[in-house]
Amino acid sequence: MRKDLVPGEQVIVTTRPQPRKLAGAALAFIVSPALAAFASAWILRGEVRRHVPFIAAQWNPWLVAACIGGAAWVWLGYCLPRLLRWHGTRYTLTSRRIMARYGRLKRRDQQVPLAWIRNLTVHESLLQRLLRSGNISLETGQQGVVTFQDVPEVARFREYILDAIGELPDDRDVQPDGTTHYPDGALPWEMREGGRDDR
Repeated sequence: MRKDLVPGEQVIVTTRPQPRKLAGAALAFIVSPALAAFASAWILRGEVRRHVPFIAAQWNPWLVAACIGGAAWVWLGYCLPRLLRWHGTRYTLTSRRIMARYGRLKRRDQQVPLAWIRNLTVHESLLQRLLRSGNISLETGQQGVVTFQDVPEVARFREYILDAIGELPDDRDVQPDGTTHYPDGALPWEMREGGRDDR
């Protein structure tokens, strides 16, 4: 992340979306092998032949393999993509901009300079309020409305944004080489090496 910063820019906080969307994947991760084990035991006890007489006993290994394959498909086809999608999403607030990075192999970046923000709105559903997360919508003059979904500790993140906007340098603080002069104490939270990381 540090190599993407411009001179004079500091990272304030980096976080990922609130992991509530992983609840279904976590439940499937636990339930699918349990169901596969139960179905395999049911097959090996001969219950299949009792209910479906035309299925011979030599089909049992294939039926057990199908149960195991079903559980593996749930893990690899349902749980893993959702975990990677969540893990590959990152929100970063710096002293100049807010950035969202999505994906690992196929990457998409989105960034909003703090100087462009005209209005900041926080939207929270009931579940998000219980989990202290929310959606932050930024109205800008350039990109319309940009929304960051499921930001954890959304009230604190909002305060970080407002503090960073308040600490933006005036045009007179910009040096001829494009860097910004920050006098002592101008940056919030006495940031030094990398700032906070709330992942």
